[in-house]
Amino acid sequence: MIAFSQKISFSDTVFAQEVDGEMVLLDMDSENYFGLDEVGTSIWQAMQKNETLPEVLSVLLEQYDVEEEVLKNDLLVFVQRLEENGLITVVNEKR
Repeated sequence: MIAFSQKISFSDTVFAQEVDGEMVLLDMDSENYFGLDEVGTSIWQAMQKNETLPEVLSVLLEQYDVEEEVLKNDLLVFVQRLEENGLITVVNEKR
């Protein structure tokens, strides 16, 4: 399970391109394409600009009218799926 305090590291072999408001990801290692809907695209963009999941959550809470716990759970599921597909790495926060 992913801890909420962890940082996100993007794979060097994943290329992202926005097409008509949605993100298309290409994993050069597996040669798989992944399409993100509008919300997934917002999360991906927030993750690129913010290092930690709490920072990403804060940005998304400003964009969407949703309860924090619901968004937090959805964010964790999304991040877990990205990690399972090798698109990102979740890095333990060193304190």
